[in-house]
Amino acid sequence: MRQVVRAVILDGVDGPLEVGELENPVAGPGRVLIRIAASGVNPLDTKIRRGQAPHAQRKFPAVPGLDMAGTVVRVGPGVTGFQPGDEVYGMTGGAGDLQGSLAQYAAVDARFLAHKPTSLSMRETAALPLVVITAWEALIYRAQVRGGQKVLVHGGAGGIGHVAVQIARSRGAEVFATTTSRDFPVVEGFGAVPIDYTSTAVEDYVARYTEGEGFDVVFDTVGGAVLDASFDAVHPYTGHVVSAQWGSHSISPLSFRSATYSGVFALAPMLSGHGRQYQGEIMREAAALVDAGTLKPLLFPDRFALSDADDAYDAVESRTRPGKVVVDVEH
Repeated sequence: MRQVVRAVILDGVDGPLEVGELENPVAGPGRVLIRIAASGVNPLDTKIRRGQAPHAQRKFPAVPGLDMAGTVVRVGPGVTGFQPGDEVYGMTGGAGDLQGSLAQYAAVDARFLAHKPTSLSMRETAALPLVVITAWEALIYRAQVRGGQKVLVHGGAGGIGHVAVQIARSRGAEVFATTTSRDFPVVEGFGAVPIDYTSTAVEDYVARYTEGEGFDVVFDTVGGAVLDASFDAVHPYTGHVVSAQWGSHSISPLSFRSATYSGVFALAPMLSGHGRQYQGEIMREAAALVDAGTLKPLLFPDRFALSDADDAYDAVESRTRPGKVVVDVEH
């Protein structure tokens, strides 16, 4: 008997997000079959849909969705550490040829997964994977943030930014974050000193908060001119700029300061197949921080069902309010 599940299907670039049927996924070797409870929606998801992220290498028709939280239904041959009934989360699909998370079920690579934080709901947990992986790779793997440093996060009220603030603080750093005055309470609530980038020049906040020396680590989550500003804000010689965005930039200002730069591409393990175990490790570390009360997601207040995927994507693109958008797949 043919078994199918409900899923959002994207038939082509910039197409509608419509609910259709998908063949029931199978947990093959190294994979885990997950009943998905919730799917996080990121700006990257909307870019993939619009055809603005060719590096994601989507093949159509496709099930979108990068992030998920759910329950293990079945484990495939060779999988250890998970069993039916476990609640898990991770960034498991939605790029390359991997099925996304806007579906009732998905068979995913076990290396992407970790047990979900016990202190969060499925909806809250689904907001974390991509933003945590990106911020963790930037601040822990690349910049090696530690106590006594001054860290500047550009876009501190954003999806990646508000998580980056908390991760940096968990390592003992003093954290500053650019935002608008409207979102000062968000940034302050997560323990960072807010900086209004619309009214304060780079040289002014560098002078005020670092006595003109520059920040030890600058994390750019915005790109464009903000990456150029990051080069001007970093400490000479010992400073490090890390960015989750890209484009064409002159690195002369950074070279003149003898500072260093790293880029982060969170989809690389998903697309290449290499290093997938590191994403599971990050998810495990993040879950520990969450359950210790050190890390929490900021959620967009409106709720969306699977049939509301178009509205969820519109909410991400309009950015009227801070907070991660999540689709309740199981409700």
